[in-house]
Amino acid sequence: MKEHKGMRPQDIVILLKIIALGEESWYKKDLATQLYISNSEVSESLNRSVIGELIERDKKTVRKDELLVFLVYGIKHVFPAVPGSLQRGMPTAYSAPLLEKDFVVDDPYIWPAKGYSTKGIVIPPLYDTVPKACSEDAALYELLVLVDALRVSKKNEIVVDLLKQKIYQHS
Repeated sequence: MKEHKGMRPQDIVILLKIIALGEESWYKKDLATQLYISNSEVSESLNRSVIGELIERDKKTVRKDELLVFLVYGIKHVFPAVPGSLQRGMPTAYSAPLLEKDFVVDDPYIWPAKGYSTKGIVIPPLYDTVPKACSEDAALYELLVLVDALRVSKKNEIVVDLLKQKIYQHS
C-alpha cells in the first residue's frame, strides 16, 4: 500500500458520490466520468480513503459512521470554506433549495458556475468540477450542500440530522 500523505478535498467528493450511487453498480471509470476527475485521481483517492479508514479495502463500501464523524467534526477544520467575492453561481450551503426554507442568510452562498442567476458569496467547492457533477446528480448535490453548510458555520443539529439521513438512506 502506498504512503498516506493526507486526505484531499476530492476524496470527500468521491466518497459522497459512492454513497449517492447507493446500490447501483459502478467502476472507477464511472466515478471519473461522472465527477469529471481523471481515472488515476479516482484510484489515488480511493487508496487514501482506505488508509484513512473511510472506505473498506474493497474500495466500494464507504464506512459511513467514520465518514459522518469526520464530516461533522473535522471537515470545517481540514477543508474550510473561506467566503470570497460576490458572483453568480450555483446555490450551496444554507442557500441551496434543500436548506433555504429552514435558514435565512443575508447573502446567498454559491459555487461559481456559469448558467446560474443566483448572486452570492463564493464558497470554493471541494473540487472544481463539483458544480458540473452536481448539476447532473441531485443526490450528490444535496450531500455536498450539507457538507458546505458544515464548512461555513458551527455544527448545526438540523444540518447534521439531514446529513445523517441522506448518508444512510443510500444504503
